[in-house]
Amino acid sequence: MRVALRLAAALRRGGNEEAGEGGGGGGGRGRGGAPAQPSPAMSETYDFLFKFLVIGSAGTGKSCLLHQFIENKFKQDSNHTIGVEFGSKVVNVGGKTVKLQIWDTAGQERFRSVTRSYYRGAAGALLVYDITSRETYNALTNWLTDARTLASPNIIIILCGNKKDLDADREVTFLEASRFAQENELMFLETSALTGENVEEAFLKCARTILNKIESGELDPERMGSGIQYGDASLRQLRQPRGTQTQTRQQCSC
Repeated sequence: MRVALRLAAALRRGGNEEAGEGGGGGGGRGRGGAPAQPSPAMSETYDFLFKFLVIGSAGTGKSCLLHQFIENKFKQDSNHTIGVEFGSKVVNVGGKTVKLQIWDTAGQERFRSVTRSYYRGAAGALLVYDITSRETYNALTNWLTDARTLASPNIIIILCGNKKDLDADREVTFLEASRFAQENELMFLETSALTGENVEEAFLKCARTILNKIESGELDPERMGSGIQYGDASLRQLRQPRGTQTQTRQQCSC
């Protein structure tokens, strides 16, 4: 897998902070205004770009999940996210090269007005709770409502019960969370940002579902706000409806 890493803290220390890295663009946000979009990496090639969110209450390990996914190691000195952080990674999904553009949002209530502006145009999301905290589980409905209202009704969401390594301190059972996921049409995995268990699978499972819906015609990358972009322009032709392709061939035969 080719990895492009950009972790930029938005609203850090009360100022504007831009993100950047070798081989990639940057992303960040200052006080007020619309969220800045990361510039595309000139050296990267991919078939699709998916915009992802990582959402959930403060202290659930969202930033650690993102760090584990991108750098394959645990983030030891993790503090509460201030505003929004950004990361990206290019992965192979179902034979396609997909760039995941991931926005890690602050879980604290005082940042909700800021982070909600980043929901728009998201194709997928990890909805995270802490299996050792009943409070973070009880807040899931509010986070889910925000995602489906502010991002898209069709957003693909996977529920992640994080801190699986702390099973002895568990307050939310696997069965209970599994039922919640089923009732709300969510995918579900328990993860551990510490050990890395199911972290990559959570992101890939969500991406795989989006890709399957694109290939079946349920999702249209060209629809405004879909959270999906073509990296390879030739893929646009592959998604033409069969009737359109037949009509084109008939016109060419005349």
